[in-house]
Amino acid sequence: MGSLLDQGALKAKVGETVRLFVGNGGPNLISSFHVIGEIFDRVYTEAGIGGAPNTNVQTTLIPAGGAAIVGMKVDVPGRFLLVDHAISRAMDKGALGAIEVSGPEQPAIFRVLAPGKSGAGALRSLSASG
Repeated sequence: MGSLLDQGALKAKVGETVRLFVGNGGPNLISSFHVIGEIFDRVYTEAGIGGAPNTNVQTTLIPAGGAAIVGMKVDVPGRFLLVDHAISRAMDKGALGAIEVSGPEQPAIFRVLAPGKSGAGALRSLSASG
């Protein structure tokens, strides 16, 4: 458990494309694989590279005994968690990892809002800044 956390976390730099081959040993449950804070640019379901990938995917289903290939360009620095939304597997069985992305901040893409800003006010603030 925890082999892809802390010192074992995957490493990337802002602007790089990360590709993961994710397998689900099953034996009986599907995996709802997701990276918290990212969108997959491309997903090759069932690890099939012979056809067109799905694009702009948040979560992908991986069948028991199957796999998927996911790719995403990391645009901002930070720690992004790799999770199976069958949360008991993430918390109790170690189906959890991280990607540590280093590089310059990208405030045009993501920035921390001032304390107390939320909802529509925050959206207006972001829209006004371009």
